Amino acid sequence: MMNMFCFQCQETAGCKGCTRVGVCGKSAQTAGLQDLLIYVTKGLSDVATKLRKAGKTVGTDVNQLVTENLFITITNANFDDEKITARIVDTLACKEALLAELGSSDAGLTEAAKWNGGTETFAEKAARVGVLSTENEDIRSLREMIVYGLKGMAAYSKHANALGKESEAIDAFLQEALAKTLDDSLDVEALVALTMETGKYGVDAMAMLDEANTTAYGNPQITKVALGVRKNPGILVSGHDLRDLEMLLKQTEGTGVDVYTHSEMLPAHYYPAFQKYSHFAGNYGNAWWKQKEEFEAFNGPVLLTTNCLVPPLESYKDRVYTTGAVGFPGCKHIPGGVGEEKDFSALIAHAKQCPAPTELETGEIVGGFAHHQVLALADQIVEAVKSGAIKKFVVMAGCDGRSPKRNYYTDFAKALPKDTVILTAGCAKYKYNKLDLGDINGIPRVLDAGQCNDSYSLAVIALKLKEVFGLEDINDLPIVYNIAWYEQKAVIVLLALLYLGVKNIHLGPTLPAFLSPNVAKVLVENFGIAGIGTVEEDMELFFGA
Repeated sequence: MMNMFCFQCQETAGCKGCTRVGVCGKSAQTAGLQDLLIYVTKGLSDVATKLRKAGKTVGTDVNQLVTENLFITITNANFDDEKITARIVDTLACKEALLAELGSSDAGLTEAAKWNGGTETFAEKAARVGVLSTENEDIRSLREMIVYGLKGMAAYSKHANALGKESEAIDAFLQEALAKTLDDSLDVEALVALTMETGKYGVDAMAMLDEANTTAYGNPQITKVALGVRKNPGILVSGHDLRDLEMLLKQTEGTGVDVYTHSEMLPAHYYPAFQKYSHFAGNYGNAWWKQKEEFEAFNGPVLLTTNCLVPPLESYKDRVYTTGAVGFPGCKHIPGGVGEEKDFSALIAHAKQCPAPTELETGEIVGGFAHHQVLALADQIVEAVKSGAIKKFVVMAGCDGRSPKRNYYTDFAKALPKDTVILTAGCAKYKYNKLDLGDINGIPRVLDAGQCNDSYSLAVIALKLKEVFGLEDINDLPIVYNIAWYEQKAVIVLLALLYLGVKNIHLGPTLPAFLSPNVAKVLVENFGIAGIGTVEEDMELFFGA
């Protein structure tokens, strides 16, 4: 059997690394192709960086190719070997074209920049360029943390690109940083500095996406979202891409087909632009990892716009459609690149042949507490803090996942003192967003800012509170950070928070496997990064309870 090594997600085998098959479901062959795609993308990035330094322009088509390549390799995004192979071929061709443009100025290029080969060489090359090709474990740890942060940044850039927002500065940094992970002259100190710089550009990428989303769809506002179902056939949309959702809503208008959100698409309901669609029915189900039973029960077609896709069961596989960076063998793929109108007619026709969704629950949940909305409530919140009605905020952003250890976050939320407010973003919220935690002077105790990229909102809120209270240091705020992580978008959120100076972040349910003991020690000593304990231990730690 072909071997693999991957430790980029929280559920990696034994918190050490997947070596035979990914816990996510990817095969060793797929893992190898993804490793090779990253390698050739680093090579392309090296050439692009050299071109910029030579005073030449790198086109947006190159930037978008790099961005989507990284997105394809994020956990639970693309399992389709044919599509990944095609991306490797396209990337090599793009690199060769840039090399020709670079001409004689190609001195100092990395091996990745120079390598080219046919598809028959891919398996052998992939076996030599994976994670373990870096022998020093501390250098490997830092390189991988940077690459994973860049994958998260690329995801956010891709969503912004879809809405017509580009940043040459972000793209240039992303490519230069990718190329630097091949540079053997960079020691631990230099790579730690590059990690922090990655956090800076992570903040910039999240700000760019926030601007793209709010310009296109308005500022999120306090919104009640229905959890039940209607009697019409439906389409379920999962993932994060709001532009895909917008196109689908327009094309389903007047067709008798309702549209529901799943998992990380829930926050779409908070944007005013989407609230005008009467057939935008509500949210169905929970976090991404429950999709096998929830997609089964939905009865109609499901559109995966981004990760997180769990390998679908045969019983509903024919109802799963993918688009963008997502792919799975045997699932129908809706084509369309940045700036192109996608045709969802096949999806809509399919929906009309299906029964209405099976109801899983009833009622509603409230969200829409992104930074614009929370700052509109600033006086109310400040007054509640000053009066002592709110003693502390707990940032519980991040990801959900399958591990039973994640029940900690539900129990933690239940155990919180009644004068504590949860600030959340990402699918981690599904561990507690349906609990009846009440409110404080009319302020809900769970303030949901939105998707994982909306962790930016939580940073903006924290910085604003620091200003309002006249504090010197963001760490003087009455805020505790207890964050759950799963995949690479959580890594860029973490690096962004570290860049902003946030310390004493607790990360769970386990610390990342890609942290070597020495790198973990740096994070502990410089930033106070820690894991989680039991709920009782952490209540005592955070609240002296």
